[in-house]
Amino acid sequence: MIKITLKDGTVNEYEAPISAADITKEISMGLYRNACSCKINGEVKDLRTVVDADCDFEVLTFDDDNGKKTFNHTASHIMAQAVKRLFPTAKLTIGPAIDNGFYYDFDVEESFTPDDLLAIEKEMKNIVKEGLDIEKFELSPQDAIKLMEEKDEPYKVELIKEHAEKGEPISFYKQGEFTELCAGPHLMDMKVVKAFKLTQCTGAYWRGDEKNKMLCRVYGVAFPKASMLEEHLEALEEAKRRDHNKLGRELELFTTVDYIGQGLPILLPKGTKIIQTLQRWVEDEEAKRGWQLTKTPLMAKSDLYKISGHWDHYQDGMFVMGDPEKDKEVFALRPMTCPFQYQAYLNRPRSYRDLPLRYDETSTLFRNESSGEMHGLIRVRQFTISEGHLMCRPDQLEDEFKACLELTNYMMETIGLKEDLTYRFSQWDPNNREKYIGTQEQWDEAQDIMKNILDDLGIDYEIGIGEAAFYGPKLDIQIKNVFGKEDTLVTIQIDQMLAEKFGMEYVDKDGTKKNPYIIHRTSIGCYERTLALLIEKYAGAFPVWLAPVQVKLLPIADRHLDYLYEVKKALEAKGVRCEIDERSEKIGFKIRSAQLEKVPYMVLAGDKDIENNTISIRSRKNGDEGASTLDEFIARIVDEIDSKAR
Repeated sequence: MIKITLKDGTVNEYEAPISAADITKEISMGLYRNACSCKINGEVKDLRTVVDADCDFEVLTFDDDNGKKTFNHTASHIMAQAVKRLFPTAKLTIGPAIDNGFYYDFDVEESFTPDDLLAIEKEMKNIVKEGLDIEKFELSPQDAIKLMEEKDEPYKVELIKEHAEKGEPISFYKQGEFTELCAGPHLMDMKVVKAFKLTQCTGAYWRGDEKNKMLCRVYGVAFPKASMLEEHLEALEEAKRRDHNKLGRELELFTTVDYIGQGLPILLPKGTKIIQTLQRWVEDEEAKRGWQLTKTPLMAKSDLYKISGHWDHYQDGMFVMGDPEKDKEVFALRPMTCPFQYQAYLNRPRSYRDLPLRYDETSTLFRNESSGEMHGLIRVRQFTISEGHLMCRPDQLEDEFKACLELTNYMMETIGLKEDLTYRFSQWDPNNREKYIGTQEQWDEAQDIMKNILDDLGIDYEIGIGEAAFYGPKLDIQIKNVFGKEDTLVTIQIDQMLAEKFGMEYVDKDGTKKNPYIIHRTSIGCYERTLALLIEKYAGAFPVWLAPVQVKLLPIADRHLDYLYEVKKALEAKGVRCEIDERSEKIGFKIRSAQLEKVPYMVLAGDKDIENNTISIRSRKNGDEGASTLDEFIARIVDEIDSKAR
């Protein structure tokens, strides 16, 4: 008899052995077709798995992330089968589920066209209608290699040979004539894949290495219901409308130039004004909380990075000037500010009374990201960040960490991104020791401290094994762009190792010398990435305080220009950013232009306004608001700016 502990804590008994599918069918009242896979003792498994021991059991549906991955993985196999039917010479590589669907990479002579994708979709529908059984089987590495050689699938042979050293059986999934190397899990029945769409076709290097062959990558999405696909496609269209890479260029916030290079955007005056507004606000808010501004070099000799460990652990991500094998002095552009700011701490001896000591900097950093990772303003090679380093005593660590998080939360709330954030407790991977500095005991201590802090604060976080910095654990504050791609926006890290490396000490109350704890933190993150997310959040219609142009002044005719110049002077005297549209165009054209620029307010002036000493107001939110005195309008917009109203 097997005892199965369900997610709600109840315990069911079954005759051994029993399939996961039968357990699922019983506990979900016969609706097991809604299930995609299951968790047995926390591990995601196929529903075809035979259960023969007491265990915890959880049904995974399309609503669960792991269930959705199983669903999408099966859809990728259906797509691969359709491609092989239509393009028999195509070579299979890999086809994983991803956060927002699936993709498959094919080696083909010519990349697929939009018409090809439609044909593949049609064949996928035929395959689903056939209702082919999905069968799992295993072969020895030698037999697995032989099978894939017979099918002329060289990429599969390469993958099998990598696993062959372990001597473990190689698993396959078969549906009709199509056999695929795969660890699973997969759906029991492909008929539940009722709606799908192939969304795009791009190039991708085999194994992500530009030295390898360029493959044809086909992306797709799949759902159990046609209505869900329709909703997704509508959301995708909305995402395209909000895409900062498109909208930011249309609104003249930034541009890129091929002969300057990927990941090196040019911020235009309007985009620069938004970042300047954010930067001044951030620096002022940090100063209120005791942070002291520093300014450090953009580069340093390799000697500095060797002390910090970046030379050994991060050199591939740095822009290095000179040949380390030949040149006496080798420099590198800084990928982070920490080893530079430590020199301010080391400028003179420190006492326990000096701590906490908070240094911040608006830092321009350089990271040698791969060309395939570049995307608009979200992932770039040169960027500016609100970076800070805080040196403190052990008894101050928790309060200072909380204060760093409070500052970030305040800033994210103010700019309107807080509700979109998730949290990841990034830890080291003890099985990959060469990636990190320090001992097991140091890592355990730092991670225990951070866990206690996060738990005390009630932070709902996921754990990311292997995501820590090489010198310490961190809280990564994550956010997704409009297409669902997740990136880190803000990090707060605990470091008890680099102070010792740099000889950073303080004299404690008892006269002994000790190393301070260091908190590495950003408050608003990378300004370029934050700007990209704000473009997408507001679809370019920024809150008044952030809008690069807050008021557009529109004369009805040229004779009204002098009056509006006086209005402009009065607005600018109060710090309001405004422009006059002097073009010899009709007022309707000027209004439409201002609307396309997403300007928060328009101020119009005609004969009647001059006669009554008033202005006519149009707002982005309410449209035509009628006449107002200039003083009333100034008081209104200044209040919106000062309060940072959203």
